Amino acid sequence: MKKGWLRLWRALRRLSGDDAYERYLAHWHEEHADTGKAPLSRSEFFRAEQERKWSGIKRCC
Repeated sequence: MKKGWLRLWRALRRLSGDDAYERYLAHWHEEHADTGKAPLSRSEFFRAEQERKWSGIKRCC
């Protein structure tokens, strides 16, 4: 029963975007760790995501 609740919790976090920073860190460590740069901090990541989502024209007309 506990595994089921845990899977549901993880799915909800993923759908809501709550785990975005953790997924970013996992990706960064797999793909970019050898670049010599440090990953973004949580606040830097949040600002970059807000900029990516809300900058530019987001409508068709």
